[in-house]
Amino acid sequence: MQSIINFIRWKNLLMIALVQCLIKYALLQPFGVNMSLSNFEFMLLVIATICIAAAGNIINDIYDVETDFINKPKQIIIGKTITEKKAYNLFIVFNVLGVGLGFFVSNSIGKSELFSIFVIISILLYLYASFLKQTFLIGNIIVSALVAFSIIIVGIFELIPAITPQNQTIQLTFFKILLDYALFAFILNFLREIAKDIEDVDGDFKTGMHTLPIVIGRERAAKILFWLSLIPLLIIIYYINTSLYKQPIAVGYFLVFIIGPLIFTSIKLFSSKTKKDFHNISNLFKLVMLFGMLSILLYPTIIL
Repeated sequence: MQSIINFIRWKNLLMIALVQCLIKYALLQPFGVNMSLSNFEFMLLVIATICIAAAGNIINDIYDVETDFINKPKQIIIGKTITEKKAYNLFIVFNVLGVGLGFFVSNSIGKSELFSIFVIISILLYLYASFLKQTFLIGNIIVSALVAFSIIIVGIFELIPAITPQNQTIQLTFFKILLDYALFAFILNFLREIAKDIEDVDGDFKTGMHTLPIVIGRERAAKILFWLSLIPLLIIIYYINTSLYKQPIAVGYFLVFIIGPLIFTSIKLFSSKTKKDFHNISNLFKLVMLFGMLSILLYPTIIL
């Protein structure tokens, strides 16, 4: 059981569930925003999301066995504690469960067409693992977009179906907030994917992938990553200057937990050379993303 929990990357799944719960219970509910899902239906939406994400993690590991033997031999699970057949079975189970729950939730709010979202995401995760991951930047963009969509999907199911002529403005205002967070998640995850590609360049090269560091070289990729890391930093500084300058608690939070770590990460990129260095850079981007999502808790002080 422990090996299966590690196999599906429970920490990443927990982060997805946490963010989705923060959106409903710390952002939308406190302001009395009209929502479509009951607590039970929302729980099913969260489970559906993490089940499909778990299936994506599994199929990704199945296709990455050869690469992982070079990049991270000590972390390999398939072939050691879990057979490839069992891994495929788990992939099917999680996919069926996720898509099935997605079908139920879609129908429960009278929007059966939304069921197609879960099918499309499931297909994209399979294509990413089997093919798109090997292509130049396309795989990075796809997986980052899917991470961002785990935020947007809450708005699609909670806000959009509840729109009326009377509440349209407030519904779209909060949906725009979700889009802002989704953009932040996309950028941070995209940077993290590049850092991981630089970290795993040896194994990826030997298995015929065409990632950014393989196409242009590790050093050039690191330089591009540095310049790209300035983008979220500048966006957050602009956001603070235009929207938060009268909110000292929020400004302090962003300075300490987001801007500070982003500056530190950018500085570290100057001296990062080894596999371990870029592994740490990847973890720093993930940590900044987490703190960015936790800033949802500040919205009552920002808006009120």
